[in-house]
Amino acid sequence: MNKTKIIAVNGLLTAMVVIILFLATTSPTTRFSFYVLSSFFISVVIIESGAKAGGLFYTVSSIISALILSNKLGVVPYVLFFGNYGLVSFYIDKLNKNSLKYILKLLYFNLAIFIVYFTFRNVFFSNIVPDIPLWMVYLLLQIVFIIYDYIYTLFIGYYNLKIRRYLRR
Repeated sequence: MNKTKIIAVNGLLTAMVVIILFLATTSPTTRFSFYVLSSFFISVVIIESGAKAGGLFYTVSSIISALILSNKLGVVPYVLFFGNYGLVSFYIDKLNKNSLKYILKLLYFNLAIFIVYFTFRNVFFSNIVPDIPLWMVYLLLQIVFIIYDYIYTLFIGYYNLKIRRYLRR
């Protein structure tokens, strides 16, 4: 793709992320689905333009979302995990050992959980006690992440096989 087309596509993808994050922050249901969907766009940017452009895309989409959207707290999951997962996954997937890939991805996910949990607990919700034991939530999140990573990988394969040729025209 030429540079003009790359800039145009990245701008459109940034707009899509902002719209999807708006839906995630205003929708009473399916918020998680919108966050997952918002994470797919960075993989397109990385495939078409490289990791540096992906980092710039993540930064710009995070800043614009934080500036435009009224629910600033709703942008936090994108900024802390979903927005940059494509970059993390890209660099981890370059490794040759599959077991090491999964370990590193799980370590990254658990670091993100740790940051989100302690930030929200200590800054925003210090008096809230969950009804479900924390270890059950933690175990469920591990399973959800494994499914998410699998779906993310499927999306990249689908994009490369079915969608990419239409952007190349």
